[in-house]
Amino acid sequence: MLKFLKDLFEKKAPVKIKPPFYPIVCPYCFSKFEPDEVVFRAAHHRDDDQDYALQEDEALNKYREKFNLSPIDEIEAVIYPNTVPDEYKIISEHVLVGITDRHGIMTRKRLCPNCHNELPIPSGKVPSNIISIVGAAQVGKSVYMTSLIHTLQHITASNFNAACMPLNADISRRFRLNYEEPIFDRGMMLESTQKESKQEPFIFQFVFKDEELAPITLVFFDVAGEGMVDKEYLDLYASHIKNSAGILFMVDPLQIRTIRDRLRINFGERQEEEFTSRYDDPREVVITLFENFIGHEEKSKTDIPTAIILTKSDMLQYLKEEDGEYIKSNSNVFRNVVHTKQLDLNEFENINGEIGRFIEKVDRPFKDAVDVYFTNTAYFAVSALGSNPVNKQIKGVVNPTRVDEPFVWLLYKLGYIEGGDSR
Repeated sequence: MLKFLKDLFEKKAPVKIKPPFYPIVCPYCFSKFEPDEVVFRAAHHRDDDQDYALQEDEALNKYREKFNLSPIDEIEAVIYPNTVPDEYKIISEHVLVGITDRHGIMTRKRLCPNCHNELPIPSGKVPSNIISIVGAAQVGKSVYMTSLIHTLQHITASNFNAACMPLNADISRRFRLNYEEPIFDRGMMLESTQKESKQEPFIFQFVFKDEELAPITLVFFDVAGEGMVDKEYLDLYASHIKNSAGILFMVDPLQIRTIRDRLRINFGERQEEEFTSRYDDPREVVITLFENFIGHEEKSKTDIPTAIILTKSDMLQYLKEEDGEYIKSNSNVFRNVVHTKQLDLNEFENINGEIGRFIEKVDRPFKDAVDVYFTNTAYFAVSALGSNPVNKQIKGVVNPTRVDEPFVWLLYKLGYIEGGDSR
């Protein structure tokens, strides 16, 4: 009887039942669809069959045009599964993964039905957990993305029994040549992204060695904040955010007038090389997100876990004082933390509390806007390089500080890892 009463009143964790399949979010155009809606790219072409001849793919070229990519003149045909008898369809774990065409040739190249880009192999079998990086122009998104991916590949992945992999060889090559090598091998800063530049998203997967855990997909648009003006691109951007499982929201201290004015005084002669002529207010990014996405959600709020990241935290050393109004000398900001196997809740609570109070003090309107529209946030401070470049040159060894902590927090929020107290 006692056992019965104990079982009755004791709260039990809900049992998660794995569904037979998951909706797919395309990591290129961010449309959402069911696994049986995919289409396929033929694995061959034939001159004697018009349906299987090399041909233009209008949907793929329309997508490529958005990113100023040249069209592909001829490519293998797109095959629609509803034209294929059921006995020629290949089903794996309740998901359509391949078909055999009428010429007896099998293809497993699954495409997004909207943009006709090839989908990641696990799509449909696991949740499409996409993490996106957002922020205004001049905030340093490209540098942070480079430092984050580098850190995930060389440190974080091994700490969480995983690997961080580019989605394909082209992304690997572009990232290495245009981002990683300039910063980590040559100590050179990246040029600001011009608003005319619209590159395809950089897509990486954080893949766990435990096959029960779905990969995390990290998606990054390397475009200037002020470049997002045409409606087609804004629609793509809104879908990108709306269908994300987590958001990395970047804020530059130099976007905040209070901080910018104090740093100008402390920088003295170096101020001209350190300060650009114009900075966007971080609240404007929140407003843009509201107009294009959050405002259309239930109660005009989003519950997507969102890490608010104060970048270039090394610059805050110019504000530190023993009993500082903003940053104390012993601040958590200047100390690197490595999370291993779990989120260190003690370290997380310290940085979240300190940076949350800091943002509230220096930019109350932004903090209020975040509180109104986002229901699931935490605050972080990162330095992608570990020091402030001079004349676009990085002095000494690149030494990122706390760059992966927001990502580790998202792993925790999405149920991939546990949290523990180091005390």
